Amino acid sequence: MNRLRQAVQGNGGMPLLGAAVYFYDPVFLEICAHLGYQAIWIEMEHGHITFAEAADLCRMAAGTGMLTMIRIPDVQRANVLKAAECGPDIIDVPMIEQPEQMQQLRAYARFAPEGSRGFFSVSRAINYGIPGGVVAKQQSLNTDLCLMAQIESEMALARLEELAAVPDVDLFIGPADLAASLGVPSQTSHSRVRAAASEIARVARANGKCVATACAPQEYDFWLGLGIDLLFCTNDIACLKHAAGELLSNAREVLARRAEAESEARARSNGRV
Repeated sequence: MNRLRQAVQGNGGMPLLGAAVYFYDPVFLEICAHLGYQAIWIEMEHGHITFAEAADLCRMAAGTGMLTMIRIPDVQRANVLKAAECGPDIIDVPMIEQPEQMQQLRAYARFAPEGSRGFFSVSRAINYGIPGGVVAKQQSLNTDLCLMAQIESEMALARLEELAAVPDVDLFIGPADLAASLGVPSQTSHSRVRAAASEIARVARANGKCVATACAPQEYDFWLGLGIDLLFCTNDIACLKHAAGELLSNAREVLARRAEAESEARARSNGRV
């Protein structure tokens, strides 16, 4: 049973709630831990986080008890291996459209005989080879490490049954790219997107897969209603924008009220009121 499934089971079968980090910020990660987030998404597709920084974030999150997910750009061997050596709980790959891509991910992330992951005996993932038993730890990782494929295009939808049937790879639904692919960019609440998401969740469940996604607050109800296992509720940039915008708006409202009050006071003093 992989670590995501273990965590969901330990959460009473309820969905786990997580946050994404798009840049290297241990403070944000620590704040999320104190607030009660249960998982951290480390973004390496669009963001500029390095593998060294990703390993540090995994290390920090592990100390708080949060699950870690690294999203890498593709299934190239070097990307899969380096992400795996960081010691995350989940490796996620975007824009999966062919079963062969999932088989590659599985091969590079699993040690022999299940796959062809390189034998490296001193990585964080296997506790640096301490206190020994490297092979046993490697075989344990073959079970523990969760692999996820993002389903987020029409081409993926056309091959959904094939993709969901690939063993040992769970599914992540990408609403934003799915909406763009379906001809309704940025409309992640569109009926086409929701119908596609519902079908992905249904097929995933039929194949015994865990399901994850990320969405905006106004869509929490829909996604949690699908019974997904992991929901990423926000990210560092969204939190900065929201808080900075709200505080600026609050300050402007105070300024406007003060200006209005001062204007009325001046009017009274001039005898016009």
